[in-house]
Amino acid sequence: MQILTTVAELRAWRAQAGHVAFVPTMGNLHSGHIALCHEARNRATQKAGKVIASIFVNPIQFGPNEDLSKYPRTFDADCEKLQTAGVDAVFHPGVEELYPYGPQQYFVEPPELQNRLCGEFRPGHFRGVATVVTKLFNLVQPDVAIFGKKDYQQLKVIEGMVRDLNMPVEIVGIDTERADDGLALSSRNGYLTDAERAEAPQLRRTLEGIRSAVQQGERDYASLCERACAELDARGWKTDYIRITNRMDLQAATVDDRALVVLAASQLGRARLIDNLEIDA
Repeated sequence: MQILTTVAELRAWRAQAGHVAFVPTMGNLHSGHIALCHEARNRATQKAGKVIASIFVNPIQFGPNEDLSKYPRTFDADCEKLQTAGVDAVFHPGVEELYPYGPQQYFVEPPELQNRLCGEFRPGHFRGVATVVTKLFNLVQPDVAIFGKKDYQQLKVIEGMVRDLNMPVEIVGIDTERADDGLALSSRNGYLTDAERAEAPQLRRTLEGIRSAVQQGERDYASLCERACAELDARGWKTDYIRITNRMDLQAATVDDRALVVLAASQLGRARLIDNLEIDA
């Protein structure tokens, strides 16, 4: 497996790589990331192509009060996992390599979706995500890029960006990888204490309860979500939101929508956990 740290090295690798499947990450990898790599490997093999992953902690998607400096960096361990998963190359640039001219001045500005759900609580986050993904797509020039559905809003932002800007990249969303008790795998799960880790699967159970209620005919989505928030908070969580939306553009669901998703973000101790479940109403 090759480790590429400069744009020049990446472009030289890309020139001879043929069909490329790409998995962008911020490192601190877990089995959810590795599932994305396996999907990339399968797709690349069908085209006699290559798999590349990136490891880059992107500063412009972190807010001023977020955990950029404390975000776990586990590069050596990450590389061992990627190599085992059949990844051919890792792009691991420094900040000065990806932002060589100092603070970013040109940004990719997502639509109003960036200000809802997680965007309401993390202003500027999705602008930072869209901008760095555009930079990575320009550099890697992948044929296909693999993302997890756990970051459902991020996936929708990237799908829309690729569509509207005519980027020649197929975006593939992969179902969320979970622990045996249902907790969505996340790098931030490492912030949980033992007691919090035991409580954390309650977020998934809460969403399952909402899905069950909708499938049984409940259509007062606002009240259903308000009750769920209150129940979580009574257990010691600090819930940012629980919302039921349509799956196409994450607008608030109406009684006529059938392809739904319930999304949630809630703080448990030091960890802000997100999760979602798709619902066929």
